[in-house]
Amino acid sequence: MRTRVVTAAALGVLAALAALCGCAVRPLDADGRPLGPGPVSAGGPGVLWGPGDSGVGVRGLQARLRQLDWLFDGPTGSYDDLTERAVRGFQGKRGLPVTGETDAVTWRRLVAMTRTPGRWELYLMGGQPAAAPDPRCLTGRVLCVSKTSRTLRWMVDGRTVSTVAVRFGTRYSPTREGTFRVYRKSRHHVSTLYDSPMPYAMFFSGGEAVHYSYDFAARGYAGGSHGCVNVRDEAAIAGIFAEVRVGDKVVVYR
Repeated sequence: MRTRVVTAAALGVLAALAALCGCAVRPLDADGRPLGPGPVSAGGPGVLWGPGDSGVGVRGLQARLRQLDWLFDGPTGSYDDLTERAVRGFQGKRGLPVTGETDAVTWRRLVAMTRTPGRWELYLMGGQPAAAPDPRCLTGRVLCVSKTSRTLRWMVDGRTVSTVAVRFGTRYSPTREGTFRVYRKSRHHVSTLYDSPMPYAMFFSGGEAVHYSYDFAARGYAGGSHGCVNVRDEAAIAGIFAEVRVGDKVVVYR
């Protein structure tokens, strides 16, 4: 069984990290484990994150690795084999011990070479928490779409059945806001205007629809739609499409 030994020097390193990354370091107990809620790394002494860990901290690590082109997937928030491989590559390039675990020294070097990730760098491929539903979503059967959190809740009588990340139109073709109704469903729809596939399309305003997007699945928030509400999780949108009926409400709000 491995235990952590916390020294004054280690605490000094953590304090320096807090200053560098603008984050708070949780107080440590006698065994060196952070006090309070949140995941604790199962790695060895001085390890901040390692394989099997998850959370916002791991997202930040992955976003910074992406900035330096060591990682091309995610961020996912899970310290998977791709993240471990990226950390190993970064450590080897900088002459650090190649462990694949993110210790304080590795993190400090990475922070010095990168910028603080923005919200949509952390959630480039989705996974962000959903905003509170608009009051108009609390009755009936509703596709409740928040532009602020970039999420869609499928709700029935005030209960959230499922939640997915969504993407909207660009400033040149913004997604309309307001209360609408699903007026048409098309499982294998192809846009006649842009000659692009729109699987699981649920039309609610003119040519705007909620639908699966291959581009969103591949590039995340690096792109945008022509006004539609894009979904990147095909299994989730397939399930929603099967339940939504023509006439169900759609609320798009800030």
